[in-house]
Amino acid sequence: MKSVITGSGIALPPHVVTNDQLSRIMDTSDEWIRTRSGIEQRHFAVAGQGSAELGSMAGEAAIRDAGLKPEDIDVVVFATMTPDHVLPGNGPLLQKRIGLRQVPTFDLRQQCSGFLYGLDLADSLLRSGKFERVLLVGAETHSGFMPWDQGWKVVLGLSDEEPSDEEKAWNTLSRDRTVLFGDAAGAVVVEKRENGAAGLLRTRLYTDGGGAEALTMHGSSFKQRPFVTKEQIAAGETIPVMNGREVFKTAVTLMPQAVRDVCADEGLAVADLDLVLIHQANLRIIEGVQKQLGLPSEKVPHNIERYGNTTAATLPLLFHECKQNGLAGPGKLIAFTALGSGLHWGAALYRM
Repeated sequence: MKSVITGSGIALPPHVVTNDQLSRIMDTSDEWIRTRSGIEQRHFAVAGQGSAELGSMAGEAAIRDAGLKPEDIDVVVFATMTPDHVLPGNGPLLQKRIGLRQVPTFDLRQQCSGFLYGLDLADSLLRSGKFERVLLVGAETHSGFMPWDQGWKVVLGLSDEEPSDEEKAWNTLSRDRTVLFGDAAGAVVVEKRENGAAGLLRTRLYTDGGGAEALTMHGSSFKQRPFVTKEQIAAGETIPVMNGREVFKTAVTLMPQAVRDVCADEGLAVADLDLVLIHQANLRIIEGVQKQLGLPSEKVPHNIERYGNTTAATLPLLFHECKQNGLAGPGKLIAFTALGSGLHWGAALYRM
């Protein structure tokens, strides 16, 4: 028995924001952002649009692509670090929005590795014999982290009025993080298949809480009362913080090793891979992983330049595009890999 991806879909919110637009509300430039991240633009959701809605749109598209109807889905796995609410999770919201049966839903909080962990969970659920079809979703609306005030009108093209010097200075304080992220969703339908070569072959997942402080958010903590304060908001502590140098060094070491591990588990060499789909956090990290694996650029596609880092959505978004453009065709051997806050990381080996 193998777990086979039978459909995929994506959802992109309508606002496309370029680096030049961001440079109007903070001290940055297209050249500064491209040099450090490779990002040229990103999508932002409309006001009031959350990750549950984007995830539902991607989920509906994946169900259609699989030739199924909503009532055919047996269980939902929803990965996000930007849920609509602290409670409930996004799973129930998607279940209602799509009109699924009263199926169980799982909400995952593995951040950038959420889709990878979700793929392993989907495989386990199918192998348990309890379910036949899983809807796996990765969706984010990072725009909720952005601390901009009047700058939002400028970014979304709703105003030509420049923000004050004071607001521009405030926006600049978090530019190293806020320029990196975008909003998007991707989803796949995973079904049980008894025969055939296609399907998930192997996964390797890891967690090291010793690296938790490398990528975290100190505000909005239930260790304190209340869980968020006006002082934290004023200090920008509701924006994630990152030790970029440490994350880079860790990512270009651990992701390649995880890929080597899953290949070795199947008696394969890295050179046997047709594609390596890497979490789209930073183009420099993607290039570093590619170099460590010794693979040509045509085997390591990327789309971070168009979408930025969409966390749990990056892998299904990239996978869907590779399907659409023929890179991920029948018989192709694909490795997925990701690393994110936790630290959580790993790799999965999949045969199309």
